[in-house]
Amino acid sequence: MHLMQTLIFALVQGITELFPISSVGHGVLLPYLFHWPNIQSSPAFLPFIVMLHVGTAVALLIFFFQDWLVFLRALFASGSEGKQRSTRSARKEFLLLIVATLPAVIIGGLGAKKFAVLFATPRVAMVFLFVNGLILIYADRLLRRKGTKTASQLTFGQAIVIGILQSFALIPGFSRSAMTMVGGLLYGLRYEAAARFSFLLATPIILGAAVKELPKLHHAAHGMLQMALIGGVVAGIAAYLSTWFLMRYFKTHEVKALRPFGIYCIIVGLGTLLYSFIA
Repeated sequence: MHLMQTLIFALVQGITELFPISSVGHGVLLPYLFHWPNIQSSPAFLPFIVMLHVGTAVALLIFFFQDWLVFLRALFASGSEGKQRSTRSARKEFLLLIVATLPAVIIGGLGAKKFAVLFATPRVAMVFLFVNGLILIYADRLLRRKGTKTASQLTFGQAIVIGILQSFALIPGFSRSAMTMVGGLLYGLRYEAAARFSFLLATPIILGAAVKELPKLHHAAHGMLQMALIGGVVAGIAAYLSTWFLMRYFKTHEVKALRPFGIYCIIVGLGTLLYSFIA
């Protein structure tokens, strides 16, 4: 993999991981559309993609550093009645994040090899990218009222459902942020609150995948580790800027905010699928 390919992968990853348009789907389609078959067939392809995710996770940790600090303090805090209410709210939200992470850990662990095969199947990504777009548009049509809840008002059962929805992102084309945001919105979260919960939820699952896959880079082709590190830094910068943009976007767009992303997924998914039959 040369530098230009690395930069393209990294920029696409950093943008699409947080935008509800499937970073994994785009990661599968890029080698196909640019005719880079040797990249996708490499045993280091999946670990390389995970390294880009690590850059994204670091960006999220930096962006939401204060939130994680609040969670940490809440685990040991005590104080006045007002502070106790705030502490209980933060503590519950932290537990909700843990509960919502479990389904993807279990499902990904049990079906890791089967899901890995799908990484080399562009048409799977095309079809499910199209489906992802339909889900986003349908969810926007269902959400005729603005949400009123914050993440701490979710129940643990609802957090499990959101976690199960997150597991769909193991299939290229389904967006992790799209699935978790739609779940949060359907349970009454505001767009901004749903986006924040989705982004916080991304961190542990991405880091968990990294712990499992990154050691494989040591057995990869010469130079792959260096390219992965460069890609991780570029992806992290792009992810930070994407998070900054999206948090402001969802704060000011409380109606049909998912529709533009849904239209994009439908166009890209259907367009590339038609191209695959013509080319």
